[in-house]
Amino acid sequence: MLKLLSSSSSCLHGRVHGLRPGPASELASPVLRVLGSLAGLTRQNCPASARRAFFCSNSGNVSDQVREVEFKAAGNEADAKSSSAIVSTNPRPEDYLTVIALPLPHRPLFPGFNMPIYVKDPKLLAALQESRRRQAPYAGAFLLKVELGTDPSLVSGSETDTNIHELKGKELFNRLHEVGTLAQISSIQGDQVVLIGHSRLRITEMVDEEPLTVKVDHLKDKPYNKDNHVIDITSFELTSRFIDRVKTCSNWLDHVKTYTQDIRDLNIPRFADFGAAISGANKLQGQEVLEELDVHKRLKLALELVKKDIENSKIQESIEEAIEENNSLDEHLKAIKKELGLETDDKTTLTDKFREMLEPNRENCPPHVLQVIEEELTKLHQLEAGSSAFNLARNYLDWLTSIPWGKYSDENFDVLRAQKILDEDHYGLTDVKERILEFIAVGKLRGTSQGKIICLSGPPGVGKTSIGRSIAHALNRNFFRFSVGGLSDVAEIKGHRRTYVGGMPGKMVQCLKNVGTANPLVLIDEIDKLGRDHVGDPASALLELLDPEQNANFLDHYLDVPIDLSKVLFVCTANVVEMIPNPLLDRMEVIYITGYVTDEKMQIARDYLEKTIRDACGIQPEQVEVTDTALLALIEHYCREAGVRNLEKHIEKIYRKIALQLVRQAASDEPVVSGQIQSPPDGPAGVDVQLADTYETQAEAVDKLDQSVVASKNQIAAEMVEGNGHEYIPQTSGEGVAIQTDLPGEPAVAEVQVADTDEPVDSKHAKETERIQEGETTKKVEKVLVDSSNLDHFVGKPVFHAERIYDQTPVGVVMGLAWTAMGGCTLYIETTQIEEAEGKGSLHVTGQLGGVMKESTQIAHTVARAILLDREPDSTFFANSKLHLHVPAGATPKDGPSAGCTMITSMLSVAMKKPIRRDLAMTGEVTLTGRILPIGGVKEKTIAARRSEVKTIILPASNRRDFDKLAPNIKGGLDVHFVDHYSQIFNLAFSDDPN
Repeated sequence: MLKLLSSSSSCLHGRVHGLRPGPASELASPVLRVLGSLAGLTRQNCPASARRAFFCSNSGNVSDQVREVEFKAAGNEADAKSSSAIVSTNPRPEDYLTVIALPLPHRPLFPGFNMPIYVKDPKLLAALQESRRRQAPYAGAFLLKVELGTDPSLVSGSETDTNIHELKGKELFNRLHEVGTLAQISSIQGDQVVLIGHSRLRITEMVDEEPLTVKVDHLKDKPYNKDNHVIDITSFELTSRFIDRVKTCSNWLDHVKTYTQDIRDLNIPRFADFGAAISGANKLQGQEVLEELDVHKRLKLALELVKKDIENSKIQESIEEAIEENNSLDEHLKAIKKELGLETDDKTTLTDKFREMLEPNRENCPPHVLQVIEEELTKLHQLEAGSSAFNLARNYLDWLTSIPWGKYSDENFDVLRAQKILDEDHYGLTDVKERILEFIAVGKLRGTSQGKIICLSGPPGVGKTSIGRSIAHALNRNFFRFSVGGLSDVAEIKGHRRTYVGGMPGKMVQCLKNVGTANPLVLIDEIDKLGRDHVGDPASALLELLDPEQNANFLDHYLDVPIDLSKVLFVCTANVVEMIPNPLLDRMEVIYITGYVTDEKMQIARDYLEKTIRDACGIQPEQVEVTDTALLALIEHYCREAGVRNLEKHIEKIYRKIALQLVRQAASDEPVVSGQIQSPPDGPAGVDVQLADTYETQAEAVDKLDQSVVASKNQIAAEMVEGNGHEYIPQTSGEGVAIQTDLPGEPAVAEVQVADTDEPVDSKHAKETERIQEGETTKKVEKVLVDSSNLDHFVGKPVFHAERIYDQTPVGVVMGLAWTAMGGCTLYIETTQIEEAEGKGSLHVTGQLGGVMKESTQIAHTVARAILLDREPDSTFFANSKLHLHVPAGATPKDGPSAGCTMITSMLSVAMKKPIRRDLAMTGEVTLTGRILPIGGVKEKTIAARRSEVKTIILPASNRRDFDKLAPNIKGGLDVHFVDHYSQIFNLAFSDDPN
């Protein structure tokens, strides 16, 4: 402990606790200088120039060490005579009466303290650098005032800094406190300026706005009695509190050492500044100490701030002790509960959680899986909770116990119910529905069902993906879908290794966890678009998943235990099965979906698409009517593709435009509910008529009101009719005339009613006023009609036109049938003779034909030459004629072998100069001997023939079974001939007898 002794018995005696425990040698001399330089700690009658204070230590040594400190008394001239580490300049700091004003955002700068600030204004920074170069490194540091209505404790530093950079000139001058500090510019590094406080200043007036320069007065402390007993006691109390605070806060001791190295003679006023500066005072409290020139009052303010700091420190310590005590009590309570079995640790909780998750499926869980789970639970108990292996084991157990081992949903074996569900969701798709019903029937007979792998192949938009959800609904199975289009990572199928950071199981394990049953319907979308890279081949990884003989023991890399997927029904979708690898395709049962014909699209649009879209757009059925002719035109001229996705987009576009039209019409029909009636700006009235307020003008006002209403209605009706090319005749008598406009291309009908003018003026005025006040409308909204005549108003110009180019096919022109992604189309083949000369026989081909089709032209040329020689042995047409064969349109790439018979017929037509029947179309591949080979796309080609009004079709005999499978509405009205040799086609094409 430190003891303060005096050289006189009348001096104040007090005990001051040591700064820190330990021997007296640990007390640094700057701290003793802080205490010894306070004149108020000595007796009053001692000479002011030679007072001594003795500090002795009784920290445990038998021989106390006594330190003697001699100091000067602080008087009126203390500031002028004090020694400082601040470099003196010439002229003196007191001679600067005009300084640059620097705003301080957070705390004031006290004399003797350093403060770094950031200057963002380049002009201000340049001015400060120029001041240093001119050996005048001084500026004024003034605290920024708090804005009115703002709590200084709630304003963040970043907001204050931003506000400072935005303040300029007079606005900044008005925001500064009057009293500040003369600061020496110690250094400038970039935009950081280090200031050292010298003395107090007061702003008197502004000199310049940019940078802000002000005139100042230098302030000095008020004279005080150096022997004042009150000041002695206050300074001693401040010292005592200061020492108490230094004991508990090492930062304060560091401030003391740093400050006393620069300020060697620490008098009472400076000590008060020091206490206020390092305390936790806010900006306003610090500014109050800076502005106080009375030394005694300043000491009291500083003492209050230090006391408040000590109280806050004690509160903080008590809170920390309470927290530590509570934590300790919690730990003790937790240990007691654990010993009594009332509470378990985290590991036991996790173990119980995993066992609880496994319990519902424990009886159905395979033995080898139970063994792995028990081993992992044992391992979990032995691992540290914070280790990576612990987290790995926990995640592994989470996946193992989340899989529904042996849990199956109750399947639906009711064929009629399944048929009803499938028909409600989708129109057509007979093959798919029949296959699902067969699956249900087999399951009902066996009493259980097995998984299958079905692949639905067809063009886009035919419902392959959407029917998967309907199948799951019909079978009462959970549904899970994932797309493998562009998938190139095998781990998505087989999972990652557990040792990988962030490793996860594959899609099938995730599927089982999500659906909660072991027999879901899994839809694997876009299986024909699998990717492949150096990492691996996902198609090969799917071989195990989609193999009925292997997926009963599917092994995921993450789980590393076999999983039974034999009950899962896999439904895959593809656009082109040729893109699927053969080993994978061999494991799937392919069902081809060829697309929809016009009749089917009409039914789908009317029964499914239109209802769904109308509800989605918020339109009532009675507000719109789309005719069958409009739907037929939409299908034939806008949406010829095999699917209905584009048709759905066009119907949605129609209903969006109708919704906009209805909303606009409703907005224009809103009634006027004010007491003022306005005529149109260019109407005949041209003025506003207001209701009269006096009895004298009431009759005149009523008459004007009636005239304005009638004129306004006549003007509105005239404008509506005039805009559509009709003449309008205003009516002045009768019961009322309705003006109906039949707008060409506009589905809505507008109706305007004109008021009866034969009624008395007063009754008309009363009725009109009542109508206006009640907000009734006179316009009638009728149903919007969409017909083929105004269809282009909603969806634009037609995209497709008639495929038939010729009404009567000329010589050398034959209609063929082709398959396209849009469903099918007719294809003309044209042949003409370019020149004829001996030995000039050749063939020139155009039309952007592919390699296979070019070969077909050569085969056709050879076969046609042989047939003509057989029938006309003397003919030299092909030997001496140069022929040109063209397949329009030239911009469309074409390829395939099925146009062989059509090319032969076209060449023979030119050679025999005989045209072909106009209602005849054919398709088939031809060999060099004239045999007709089967082709594909029979349904699409038949639909295309019907669309072009073809009555007679020639098909290969091998395709009879494909044609027989077609729906009656597709085959009806067609005369189909099945041939296996070209001679049969020759007789049909060139015979005069159509039979």
